[in-house]
Amino acid sequence: MTINKYEEMNEMELDILKEIGSIGGGNAATALSSMLNAKVTMKVPEVKIMEFNEAMEHLGHPEDLVAAIFVEMSADIEGIMLFILTKEFSDEVLTRILGKECAEFLELGEIESSVLTEIGNIVISSYITAMSSLTNVDVDLSVPQFTVNMLGGVMSLPIAVMGVDSDRIMMITGEFKIDGKELDSDMLLLPDVKSLNVLMKKLGVE
Repeated sequence: MTINKYEEMNEMELDILKEIGSIGGGNAATALSSMLNAKVTMKVPEVKIMEFNEAMEHLGHPEDLVAAIFVEMSADIEGIMLFILTKEFSDEVLTRILGKECAEFLELGEIESSVLTEIGNIVISSYITAMSSLTNVDVDLSVPQFTVNMLGGVMSLPIAVMGVDSDRIMMITGEFKIDGKELDSDMLLLPDVKSLNVLMKKLGVE
């Protein structure tokens, strides 16, 4: 059965995406362990299909200041990915890598922004590697873009990109543990509807 909208995905199809998320999260934890010189693990992520307003409520208040790393997917799979960092997550990472107290988001310098961009790139690439290995698809990623903005401004991008096909988005929510400290993370994995069907066909789900 062809998927025409996100909300048409059944439990089996969501489980497949959860498996991609689980492997991707494991890959990301391993890569971050090496980069941070710390024990990093990740809980089994949840994959949720949410309306835009519901997703906004899950992430926080529209005026909350967040950092985000954005990439575009192309080749076999088209769409966007967006990794949203809370202040707590970025503080932990920057303190471990740079060895100093961190500035507020709006005061981040070039070095801090570069570090967070690389962290986001590692996490996003880990999910793409998992997707490629499970489904044998080729996915090209654009150069990651880093931004600091209010949550409402950050979320305006997936709304603009995906709003044509659906009023829902796909969110992978997980929890990293860095040396036992729990830190929430949120990834928006947004292949277009055509790409969703490509993924399912590659996995033999018709």
